Amino acid sequence: MSKLDHPMGTKVPQNAAARWAMASLSLSMLLSSLGTSIANVALPTLTQSFDASFQSVQWVVLAYLLAITSTIVGVGRLGDVVGRRRLLLVGIAVFTVASVLCSAAPGLGWLIVARALQGIGAAIMMALTLALVGDAIPKERTGSVMGLLGTMSAVGTALGPTLGGLLIAVGGWQAIFLIKLPLGVAALVLALRVLPADVPSPTAPRLPFDKAGVVVLATTLAAYALAMTLGKGHFGVVNGALLLAAIGGGALFLRVEARAPAPLVRLGLFRQGALGAGFAMSALVTAVVMATLVVGPFYLASTFALDSAGVGLVMSTGPLVAALSGMPAGRLVDRLGAQRMTIAGLAAMTLGAFALPALSASVGLPGYVGALAVITAGYALFQAANNTAVMTGSSADQRGLVSGLLNLSRNLGLITGASLMGAAFALGAGVSDFTALAPQAAASGLAAAFAIAAGFVLAALLIAVRSTVAARRAVNLHTD
Repeated sequence: MSKLDHPMGTKVPQNAAARWAMASLSLSMLLSSLGTSIANVALPTLTQSFDASFQSVQWVVLAYLLAITSTIVGVGRLGDVVGRRRLLLVGIAVFTVASVLCSAAPGLGWLIVARALQGIGAAIMMALTLALVGDAIPKERTGSVMGLLGTMSAVGTALGPTLGGLLIAVGGWQAIFLIKLPLGVAALVLALRVLPADVPSPTAPRLPFDKAGVVVLATTLAAYALAMTLGKGHFGVVNGALLLAAIGGGALFLRVEARAPAPLVRLGLFRQGALGAGFAMSALVTAVVMATLVVGPFYLASTFALDSAGVGLVMSTGPLVAALSGMPAGRLVDRLGAQRMTIAGLAAMTLGAFALPALSASVGLPGYVGALAVITAGYALFQAANNTAVMTGSSADQRGLVSGLLNLSRNLGLITGASLMGAAFALGAGVSDFTALAPQAAASGLAAAFAIAAGFVLAALLIAVRSTVAARRAVNLHTD
């Protein structure tokens, strides 16, 4: 059995080295997801501390998300060029330093800038954590590791509000950023010690980095994300202008990539069955998950007269189920195959999406919680299977880029879902002001939003079935 260095300098078997690598990648994933959720709970405190409006303070969250969405593909590809481990170390360092800068920000503007810098570090961590699975983990354990990373993402999302509230009570809003200093240092030391060194291929040509493609794509994605998030659900002139800019930027990006000697994204990549299908399904499914996050609080508060604590408790069902089912889902993927488990996860999500409005109306709160648990467990299984299929189906020299695209499809699904599902809920409820929502209106809004959500999951399920059939035909033709 081959040997690898243990972090303390002794030799350990390969399976122990893989466990250390899993721990390192898991901590990086935890930090990036914690960076999003822990800041949300601080927004009321920040409005008082900086004497600012909520619309201004929400940029503390938005800047982080925009930075991730805009840069994640570019940094993923950069990792393929300069070395994935090397760039991951840079990303952890940037994230950690930016966290300290956030805690020391003298004003809201400085805090927003520091949060954008933190988002760039998080984008590097998110993209290269998935990409390094293929370098550090045996292929037969890929599904388990993808399930573990999904669990850590869910844990970070669930832990953020509770941990953030405790830290603010003890040390003020600065504490939610300072806590990432020891965690970031630990992640940096662990990654430095246990992740395999970058080994450039002696036969691979050294291609130039597509700077023009990165700039155009980042600008386009930022315009789209702003178009979908500004206005708090009201689509106005600014949103329309940004959306037109995003469409124009997309056309320009295609033109730039067609002429680039070493394009950032080879357009033929999307014609590869497993990869193109994986990206599309990820975007569709995460838009559905966003429906539970955007629509759920208003429906729960109106229909069941829950206070904020009660709503938060019910909403925590999703991250809790995801955290508990992530590792078992990964093991199922390793045992039964990614294609089967992709279909099984999507089938569970379809069942949950159709059942949630009906069970909520007939059974009440237990029906809502049960359907939400089914949706979330299905999503955990889908995510582990889809990530495994996409990453194992990509070539070794493009894992960073593919991981960036996979994370991008997820982010775009979340952003689009937040806007679309909120609009569907408002249309179904027949109101634009959710502060005094009647229970019957809330039920109508929920039905409208989840009708669209169920349609999205069915579309993803159809893509999965077609992709599976096409893959089996290709195997049969090859064997014949």
